Order: sequence, then C-alpha cells, then structure tokens
Amino acid sequence: MTQPQPRPPRITGVRHFFAAMGYSLSGARRLWAEDAFRQEMIGGVSMLVVLALLDASGAEFAAFGALFAILVAVEALNTALECVVDHLSPDWSEFARDAKDLGSLAVMCVLLAHGVLLAHVAWAAFFG
Repeated sequence: MTQPQPRPPRITGVRHFFAAMGYSLSGARRLWAEDAFRQEMIGGVSMLVVLALLDASGAEFAAFGALFAILVAVEALNTALECVVDHLSPDWSEFARDAKDLGSLAVMCVLLAHGVLLAHVAWAAFFG
C-alpha cells in the first residue's frame, strides 16, 4: 500500500488563476480520452454544419453554444463520477450501476435538449 502524500501548499492570488487553468486543461485532456466525448465533439461539429445549412439565427447559434458548454460540463462530471465509482467499487455493485446510470441519464438529457433545438431550427426553416 502506498503512503499518503502530503497536501501541497495552498496557491493563492494570480498564481491560483493559472493553476486552475492548468487543472482545467488536464481535465480536458482526460475527457478527450473518453470515446463518448469524442463522439459528442463530432456530433457538435455536425450540428453546427446543419444549423448553418438551415440558416439558423444568431440566437439559435448562441443557444447551441450554451447547450454544448453544458454538455461538456455534464460529460466531465459523468466521467469524474465514473472514476470515483470505479475506485470505490472495482467489482460489480448495485450502487455503482445506479450511479453510472444516473450520470448517463444526465448526459442523455442534454443531448435531448440539443435534439429539441435542432428540431426547432428545422421546423422554422421548413415551415416557418
């Protein structure tokens, strides 16, 4: 068993801002290792192309941008949840299954919101 590591000294001030940026970039690199996230990125680029082809408004592009930022955040939280659950329960357990299923549901809800936005833009383009 490994020895516990001492807590690093607290970073404050401007150095904290840059440290936090580094932590976020590390998180982005970790998230990129997830197949689901890479698929969501491809889906996001594809949806941008479709929105452009449907002549979406600036507000609709802004809504897409906000939803996509929420998707990235929820996917990051879902991945963090899976990491913690896998650490706490390396073998199968009901709590681990439930936690992972709930994280997956959260991601699906944001993806469905993207679908609603796309349906709205398509409806307006063809029938509006």
